[in-house]
Amino acid sequence: MGFFDFFTGPDINQGLKEYHAASGAVLLDVRTPEEYREGHIPGSRNLPLQSLEQAGKIIQNRNTPVFVYCRSGSRSSQARSILSRMGYSNVKNLGGIISYSGQIEY
Repeated sequence: MGFFDFFTGPDINQGLKEYHAASGAVLLDVRTPEEYREGHIPGSRNLPLQSLEQAGKIIQNRNTPVFVYCRSGSRSSQARSILSRMGYSNVKNLGGIISYSGQIEY
């Protein structure tokens, strides 16, 4: 990792390749339900940042690979930290959907 890599966020498109390759992985969109309805990545589940305490309803096994994204990467970074504190051991922040170049589902 170079010095300037610190200033760039995660690459959501590369992260989604990792998500698709991970067996049994869960893709979480931590934006609000309204934002989710405006367009989301196919296959994602909506669990707003403020509702993360309910993650166990969606992800029972805390070793499940979990990939999180939001609009810009800020909330997903917070979500990664929160889920890790909750005992989820395999959480990756994908960053923001604003950098996503694939299909959007409504």
